[in-house]
Amino acid sequence: MAWALWGCSPWLVLLCACAWGHPKPLDQREDVRNCSISPPYLPVTAVNTTAQLTALRQQMHTQNLSAYIIPDTDAHMSEYISKYDQRRAWMTGFTGSAGIAVVTMGKAALWTDSRYWTQAERQMDCNWELHKEVGTTPIVTWLLAEIPVGGHVGFDPFLFSIDSWESYDAALRESDRELVSITINLVDLVWGSERPAVPSEPIYALQEAFTGSTWQEKVSDIRSQMQKRHEAPTAVLLSALDETAWLFNLRGSDIPYNPFFYSYTLLTDSSIRLFANKSRFNSEALQYLNSGCTGSMCVQLEDYSQVRDSVQAYTSGDVRIWIGTSYTSYGLYEVIPEEKLVADAYSPVMITKAVKNSKEQTLLRASHVRDAVAVIRYLVWLEKNVPKGTVDEFSGAEQLEKFRGEEEFFSGSSFETISASGLNAALAHYSPTKELHRKLSSDEMYLLDSGGQYWDGTTDITRTVHWGTPSAFQKEVYTRVLIGNIDLSRLVFPAATSGRMVEAFARRALWDVGLNYGHGTGHGIGNFLCVHEWPVGFQSNNIAMAKGMFTSIEPGYYQDGEFGIRIEDVVLVVEAQTKYPGTYLTFEVVSLVPYDRNLIDVSLLSPEQLQYLNRYYQTIREKVGPELQRRQLSEELSWLQRHTEPLSARAAPAASWAPLMTVSTLAILGWSV
Repeated sequence: MAWALWGCSPWLVLLCACAWGHPKPLDQREDVRNCSISPPYLPVTAVNTTAQLTALRQQMHTQNLSAYIIPDTDAHMSEYISKYDQRRAWMTGFTGSAGIAVVTMGKAALWTDSRYWTQAERQMDCNWELHKEVGTTPIVTWLLAEIPVGGHVGFDPFLFSIDSWESYDAALRESDRELVSITINLVDLVWGSERPAVPSEPIYALQEAFTGSTWQEKVSDIRSQMQKRHEAPTAVLLSALDETAWLFNLRGSDIPYNPFFYSYTLLTDSSIRLFANKSRFNSEALQYLNSGCTGSMCVQLEDYSQVRDSVQAYTSGDVRIWIGTSYTSYGLYEVIPEEKLVADAYSPVMITKAVKNSKEQTLLRASHVRDAVAVIRYLVWLEKNVPKGTVDEFSGAEQLEKFRGEEEFFSGSSFETISASGLNAALAHYSPTKELHRKLSSDEMYLLDSGGQYWDGTTDITRTVHWGTPSAFQKEVYTRVLIGNIDLSRLVFPAATSGRMVEAFARRALWDVGLNYGHGTGHGIGNFLCVHEWPVGFQSNNIAMAKGMFTSIEPGYYQDGEFGIRIEDVVLVVEAQTKYPGTYLTFEVVSLVPYDRNLIDVSLLSPEQLQYLNRYYQTIREKVGPELQRRQLSEELSWLQRHTEPLSARAAPAASWAPLMTVSTLAILGWSV
């Protein structure tokens, strides 16, 4: 899944989905609201926020605040948040996933990026100003213009990362304004009984067959790391939801697309304290955690809301607490004295779970075989149905979900499916809705970026296809994107090399002709955990590559208003066999779906790239073919065999897509297909 800071929401596509020409550049589009006339003009989709703003300002007055900041996250810095935590959406009416709101006694403003400008204009009423910028600096600049010297800016410390707090605090303090930490969220007070209920589904333990190690083994390992650390920490505080889920092999359903539950963990050298809703653990889970005893390997359950007080009480002793600053909120950080803090960007749990042991690797590989079956079934289904004109982006995504749902151990999608046809595929994060979507056509490019959550692994794969006659430019660009995928996948590099150091290999074939893409090249992936699992990947703040890590490789290209291409595979970091002694690494691709032969210009491939591609196709045959045969999916097996035939540098590949062309011709002639 592309994880850029740009992309699109369905609202943006509303302006261009039915147009075949180029949409107007984002920064030239006028605000669809007209607040300067009386009465103001608003789209029917705008939400009246007068009542909640009035109530919030009353709370602000009680707290002597000049302004209040409302971020778009939860207390665990989660990528996805539950409806229970969607405070900014409730206050503003804007439901996009990224944006920060600020309310003063006289104004209200929202800052978001270009993905969401049109959506925000259509959903917000005239109480709100829309600022088409991101980052702390423009927000602080606005605050300094709107509130007086000596003014107080309130915030919920549990919704601020440590870095966010530092950036706001420093800028405001320099200008004689004060950032004020208020642990009772003011939006929650206003939201009251209308707020969605806190998730209450059972928290459960994974079966041992789906775990790489027992939770006792993991706890022992983290304690061993504590002992070896020169600052001698006495405890590790875990704030990210996937940290606690991984440590105890527990899962839940509190967060969309991620099998997590609201929790914190304070692991000391002699105790284990898990902060969660105890009522959600049945007797079997309590026994699994040894919660009935008080020894060093007994998990003591404490109420989720007591974590701040418990951490503060723990710091009264002769202790040192080890944290990962990337996922620890300021609400916990501010109660730990500096001299009792051991801080790294990522906690030891986050670093440890990034490297999968041999059992975890086997599990993740197995999930990708089954996922490939579902995706191949979908591609075969598309070939038969797209020419009939009966498939749109949304119904296609639903059909893929149905196929995945028939796979063993399936537990839901790992993110919202990106099912994008034609010009919509040029919007890297576009996802269709039941109301807003386009028909799939044999004459257009189709980009599918999707993934599944299985008990044994998380998957994420992108394939771009064209069932008709692609242009020469489309074929060239697709092939260059494929070359980037191949070149990075087959790269041999020294152990402990940063992903940032090798990322350019995925871009080089595009750079050679003056093309590029604007999103990241890959991200870590978990075992029935996050589809975007930090800290693995190719960005500057990712850790160095190590044997046993899984990451995606996903170069792309996006022609605004016309088409988009992305090819994404999940790969495992493995040892490379080199001519001379040394510790070198390379990647093993675990995604197992063929690329579209109709879009490959074989003449652009080097002999080495062609040989690599044909070896990959042979691997797909060997690993997925038997599964299709076992399940008597003869049509899909035949499709797989055709699409994994060795490519030849001397032959044009387009003929292998002849079955679809035949179906298209029959449909045009009126034959029954």
